[in-house]
Amino acid sequence: MDTGDPETVVLAQASTPLERRLIEQWISEGAPGHEEIAPGTAVRSLPLSARRLASALVDRTDDPLLLPVKITWLPPERGGRRSARISDVIALTNPRNPNRLIQRHIVRSSPDRWRVITGEPAPLDELRARFAALEEGADEAPGTDGADGGGGSVPAASATRAMEPLQYGAFARFIVNTAVVTLARSERELLGERYKVPRVVAEQIMDSPRFRHRVEELGREKGLTDRQSLDHAQASLDSLVAVQSRLVSDVFTQIMHPLYGNAWTVDADESRLTELRELNKTRPLVFLPSHRSYADAFVLGDVLARNEFPRNHLLGGANLQFWPIGAIAKRTGTVFIRRSFGDDTIYKASLEEYFAHLLSKRFNLEWYFEGGRTRTGKLRKPKYGLLNYVANSVRSGRVNDALLVPVSITYERMAEVGAVAAEQMGAAKQPEGLKWMARYARGQQRRAGNVYVRFGDPISLRDQLTAAGDPDLAAGPDDAPATPDEHDARARLALQKTGIEVAVGINRATPVTINSLVTLALLGVRDRALTLSEVAAVIAPVREYLDRRDIPQGELSVLDTDAGLANVLRRLADGGVVTVYDGGVEPVYAIEPGQHIVAAFYRNSGIHWFVNRAILELSIVHAHQGSYSDPARAGWEESKRLRDLLKFEFFFPERDTFEAELTEELELVAPEWRSTFPSADVALERLVATGFFMAHRTLRSFFGAQLVVAERLAVRTPDTPFDRAAFLAECSAVGRQMLLQGRLYGPESLSLELFAAAVELADNRGLLGPGGTELAGRREEFAEQLRAIVRALAVTEALDVSNRKEQP
Repeated sequence: MDTGDPETVVLAQASTPLERRLIEQWISEGAPGHEEIAPGTAVRSLPLSARRLASALVDRTDDPLLLPVKITWLPPERGGRRSARISDVIALTNPRNPNRLIQRHIVRSSPDRWRVITGEPAPLDELRARFAALEEGADEAPGTDGADGGGGSVPAASATRAMEPLQYGAFARFIVNTAVVTLARSERELLGERYKVPRVVAEQIMDSPRFRHRVEELGREKGLTDRQSLDHAQASLDSLVAVQSRLVSDVFTQIMHPLYGNAWTVDADESRLTELRELNKTRPLVFLPSHRSYADAFVLGDVLARNEFPRNHLLGGANLQFWPIGAIAKRTGTVFIRRSFGDDTIYKASLEEYFAHLLSKRFNLEWYFEGGRTRTGKLRKPKYGLLNYVANSVRSGRVNDALLVPVSITYERMAEVGAVAAEQMGAAKQPEGLKWMARYARGQQRRAGNVYVRFGDPISLRDQLTAAGDPDLAAGPDDAPATPDEHDARARLALQKTGIEVAVGINRATPVTINSLVTLALLGVRDRALTLSEVAAVIAPVREYLDRRDIPQGELSVLDTDAGLANVLRRLADGGVVTVYDGGVEPVYAIEPGQHIVAAFYRNSGIHWFVNRAILELSIVHAHQGSYSDPARAGWEESKRLRDLLKFEFFFPERDTFEAELTEELELVAPEWRSTFPSADVALERLVATGFFMAHRTLRSFFGAQLVVAERLAVRTPDTPFDRAAFLAECSAVGRQMLLQGRLYGPESLSLELFAAAVELADNRGLLGPGGTELAGRREEFAEQLRAIVRALAVTEALDVSNRKEQP
C-alpha cells in the first residue's frame, strides 16, 4: 500500500504498557534529545514484532524511515558505578529489567534511571536491499559493519527485487533482528563496552541461506531430510550459543570473587590493554591464556572488566556444565562445547558458523589452548581444534583477520597444586560438581600471595598463517596445485607454527616469581637442607642474571634481604612444601618429603627462561670432555641435539632465532667470543666464574624421565607391539626403583606427564616399533645418549659454586 508522503515509522521495542506509553510520550514531545525525527515529519509507531511488521509494513511501496526505539533501565549509582548486586537478586528484582510496579516507581522518583534509546535509522528500501543480498547467499548483507550483527547504512538500491508474499515473514524477522542489534549497539554507548552482548545470534545464523544450504547438504550425506538436518543444526546452536545477561554477568562476578579474591592479590600489567582496546575497534581479539588454576577465567575476566572490555566468549568443556554453575555461566558468555563430536558434521558446521559469526561481529573469544590445566607448572602442548575453527574463518574470507593475544597467568602459590601433583603420580582426577566446588572454595580462603597477569604481543592470525605457508593464504599465482593430502599437511603445519608462536608469546610475558626461584634453589641439591645464607648464595647470581637479561620478574626484591627470604621460606613451610629444622645452631630448609613434584610445579613456572642457558652449559661441558679438533663446532652441534631432545617439553622459536638466542647467552659468559673464540677450557672457566649453573637445576627431571623411557625401550624385544598404557605403568614402577638406587636425581622425574612426553619423543624418532634388529640398535643408541647427558648434568652440579656445601 502507499501512504502518501514519506514518514518515519518508530519500531517500539516495549515489553510493558508503561514502556509503550513512555515511547509514545517521547514521540508526541518531538523526540527531545534526538535528531532522528525532523520537525514536522509524520510519525507512526509500530511494535517491534515480526507478525505486526509482516502485516503492516513490509508490503509498502513507499520508502518510510524506520527508527528503532526502546527504554533502557539503569541500576542505581552505587560507589560511582551502575551495576547489579547480589542484593538485587535476593530481592527478586532486576534493575536492568524492572517489573511494572518498580518501573512506575523509577519514573516517579528516579528519572536518572531510565533513558529513551534510539537505534540507527534506515529506509525501508535499504533494508529490502540488504535482505535481498542475504537471500542471494552473500556472506554479509550490505550495510553490516561487523560490530555486533546488522545495522549501518548503504545507498538505496536502484531497483529492488519483487518480494513474494511468502517472504514477508522472513523479511519482517530480518527487520526485527536488525533493529534489536542496532538498539543494543546504541545501548552499549550508554552503558560502556563492558556490556557489549550479542543479540539474536541463533536466529541470524539460521536465517542465513548459505548456512541452511550447507546443513542440508551435510544431512543428505547422512540420509537425513532437510527438515531433520535444520532441526539438528538448530538444536546444536541452542546448546552452543551463550545468551549473555548483563544482570547475571554483574552478579556472577561478585559470587565468584571469593574463589580468587581472598587468596590472591591480582597484579595485572594493564599498559597493554589500551593498545588492545584500540585494536579491538577493527579486529576481534582471541585471548589465549596459560592454564594453571580453575580461577584463571575469573582472574582474567575481572582484569578485563575493570578496563571496560566486553566480556569474552569463554570456550569451555562440557565437564564444567554442572547445575547450577553451567546455566549461570552460559548467561555470562561461556560456550560449552562437547568434548568429542566424532562424525557429527552438522554439529561441527554449527560450531564453525558460530565462531565465524562472533568474530565477524568483533566479539572476543577466550580459551585455554593447552586443553587443560598444566600438571607440571610449565606450558603444555597446545590443542589445535578450536584454533583451526578460527583459522577457517580467516581462510574462507568470512573474517578478514583476528588477533591472537597470548596471556600469562602466574600464581605465587596455589592450594590446588597438591591435587595436581597426585594426578602426576597416577591418582584419578576428581570430577567437578557442587561438592568439588565447595571444597575448592574452602581451599581458597588462605592468602597465597600474588597472581600476575601479563599480556604478550598480539599476533595477526592472517599474517602468521601466511608467513607459515598456509596453502589457502600463502599460495602464489605460479604455485602448482597441491593434492588434498599435501594441502591438509601444509595447513596443519601452518597452524602448529602459529600455536608455537602463541606459546612463545606466553612464555615471554611470564615473570619469574619468588617461589619459582626459592624452589629452584632447594630442588638443586640432593637430600640436603640449606641454611638461609646458602639459599641466598644460590639466588643472588641468578637475580643478577635476570637483571642483565631484562627478564620479567615478580616481587623478587623481597629475596634480597634475609628477613624477606626467611618470610618466603616460612610461607612455603606453612603450605607444606618446605620443611624447616631449627633445633640446631641455625634453621635449615629442605623440600618436604613427598612434595618434590609440588615444588617442581612452582619452579617450572619460570623454568623456560633458563633453558637456553642450560643448553649452553651442557654444550660447553660436551665440548670440554671430548677430544674434538673443532670443539666450538662440537658444542654447537650438541646444542642442536639437546634442542631436539627437548622439543616436546619446551617451545623453541625457529632454528635461526634459537641460534641467535644461544649466541646472546654465550656473550653473557664470554663477551669477547666474536674476536677470540674461547677454547672449551676457557669457556668452562667462564661458566664457573658466573657463580651458578642451571642445567642440573632445570633439566634434570626431564632428562631423567627420558632416561627411564629410553632404557625400558632398549630392553624390549623389538618386534613386541607397543601398549602405551602398560608401558607408562612400567616406566612409573621402574622409575621408582631407579630413584631408590640413586640413578635418578629426584622424585620430580616420576611424572606421568614427563613420561608421556618422552614417549612422544621416542615415537617421533620411530623407536616404539615394532621392528627388527636395526630398531634395537637405535633404541640402545638413544639410551646411551641420555646416559651421557645425565653424566654431563652431574658435572654441572659439581662445578656449581653456589651448590657447594662449604661456600667460598
